[in-house]
Amino acid sequence: MTKHNNGHKIAKDYDAVADYVKKQRQKGKKIVLTQGSFDMLHIGHARYCRAAKEHGDVLIVGVDSDNKIRSRKGEGRPVVPQDERLEMLTHLQYVDLVVLKKQNVPKWELIRVIKPDVLIATRQTYNKKQIKELEKICQKVVVLKPLATTSTSAKLRLVQIEAAQKIQSTLTSKLISTIEEALGELKGEQK
Repeated sequence: MTKHNNGHKIAKDYDAVADYVKKQRQKGKKIVLTQGSFDMLHIGHARYCRAAKEHGDVLIVGVDSDNKIRSRKGEGRPVVPQDERLEMLTHLQYVDLVVLKKQNVPKWELIRVIKPDVLIATRQTYNKKQIKELEKICQKVVVLKPLATTSTSAKLRLVQIEAAQKIQSTLTSKLISTIEEALGELKGEQK
């Protein structure tokens, strides 16, 4: 485990997570797991973690690696590097442990390692058939409704649209000015 100044922990690997879970279970704690990208941490992420923690005593968050996100969402993502995303989550009071989910790890490996009492997901994460399979590993799968009207992807689209509009506005006025100037020079040459 790696300690940060805020005293929260980031598990260095799945073995460290397994040790942590074993100790928490010996204390009689109910383990909750959720997973995701957590890119550009926003209010929806905080509300989601709060709601997840309400289902148990200990909340573990699996965070997708940069490569894993890039392969799913394309170049330019994630916006925030994995080390920062991991540390940012440790600052949420509801989060007890975070761990990086690397790209080439077998599907659902973290879930198998933890065998959480409750797995928290969103509607987009798993279909009904997958949830049935996961219930063989976890005691319970809880699907949360969206807790905010925003998403990282939506925020990024808004930033891109605003940037494109500014560029368009700037270029349009400069282009018109350049065309007028060129036309003026042409008229001057024709006289």
